Amino acid sequence: MVYKLNERFVLRGWERLPYAVQDIETGNTQFIDELTFRAISFCDGNMDANSPLLLPAHKEIIEKLIENGAVVPCEKGDGLAAYQKYRVCPSRYIKTAHWSVTGRCNYKCRHCYMAAPDAKYGELTHEQCLNIIDQLYECGIANVTLTGGEALVRHDFWELVDRMVAYGINIETIYSNGRLVTEETLDALERRRIKPDFSFSYDGVDGWHNWLRGMDGAENDVARAFKLCRDRGFDTSAELCLHQGNKHLLRESINYLVSLGCGSVKTNPVAETETWEKFGEAKSLAMEELYELYLEYIPKFYEDGAPLTLMLGGFFHARKGSKPEDYHITLERLDGTEKMNRVPICGHARQVMYIAADGKILPCMALSSMSVQDKFPGILNGLGKGLSDSFYMDFIDTRLEQYLAKNPECAACDQKYFCGGGCRASALMFDTDIYAKDLYACGIFKSGYREKIESVIKKLS
Repeated sequence: MVYKLNERFVLRGWERLPYAVQDIETGNTQFIDELTFRAISFCDGNMDANSPLLLPAHKEIIEKLIENGAVVPCEKGDGLAAYQKYRVCPSRYIKTAHWSVTGRCNYKCRHCYMAAPDAKYGELTHEQCLNIIDQLYECGIANVTLTGGEALVRHDFWELVDRMVAYGINIETIYSNGRLVTEETLDALERRRIKPDFSFSYDGVDGWHNWLRGMDGAENDVARAFKLCRDRGFDTSAELCLHQGNKHLLRESINYLVSLGCGSVKTNPVAETETWEKFGEAKSLAMEELYELYLEYIPKFYEDGAPLTLMLGGFFHARKGSKPEDYHITLERLDGTEKMNRVPICGHARQVMYIAADGKILPCMALSSMSVQDKFPGILNGLGKGLSDSFYMDFIDTRLEQYLAKNPECAACDQKYFCGGGCRASALMFDTDIYAKDLYACGIFKSGYREKIESVIKKLS
């Protein structure tokens, strides 16, 4: 009997992680040991499964691969397709690229990281964007999420999508304000046999969404988009920015999202961007105000039946339909021991790379509004280099023990293995040093809010 690797899987390797199997339908990557890799390599459409070259250990692994469908029977000579064959990528491993395909937008948001109404960062040319997609493939990045500005304003949006689809790059999520999401948009995705989630911005009932987005009709547009996706079977989520104007409407706003078919929501205070300082009308929330708001809302969330998956920034996370005791603090490193010393200070950035509208490679989108971005490399100078030898790679590979060595105050804190240094973007809201302490994390772990959350949950359980 002759076997080969299922056509949905490809063999890949990266610096320091030489052996992996990627599922091009889901974008998932499974790292394997050398023995498993050798066993899979025998499943090339040519090697007989009874060959004496296969050790018993190889045969045992192949049997398990057959059981789970990773390996399938085939005719002798029906070898692997070219795209499936083992390839070592010229970089370190990154799971997902979160890509601002444009800095332009059809809205005038009062808090935009990129001052998108003025197209501060513009957009790269068609040829440059195609080059970026080529580089994503070469570096083995299997997942992409698309944002802007407003991603759908690009005239060549579908050409970029087609290039990614041709490479087998999984488009996980499209971030949008909803105005340009139409039946035709969803038809075009379905014709390409892809069904990404849509993440819509939504900032509250009673006109506050229109206010923050700077556009009349913005709330009607996003409600229509939510309902359209719901009716067509596209999953949706929301990002909700909180400020003095809409904070008292948190419960009503989330329940309205539930009525629109939204599956999850993430809340955050409006970031202190240059645009917000200019147009925000002094409506920022102080940290203590924000945390007290969250504490007040948590019981109401469960009273309403935990109707969607909820993330209150780094403060609180609960899944749809879960019990109160199943919550966790988003920022908390659950181990809480010295093992955390070897963990990257930003686990998210170690997995997800942000590509700014001007091609800058950053740990996350929030840094695009901060001066620290100037230290980071550009993708047009080579993604492989950016993911191997650059300030970017040095930063996202920084371990907690290195962070603590730079921060004696944090090193002396008894909460350090729970906090893990907090969020770098949050830290930069108060300091220009990317390795500064995160005062929002300090508020949770040093100022008693973790205990306050526990107290609220005990009353509900």
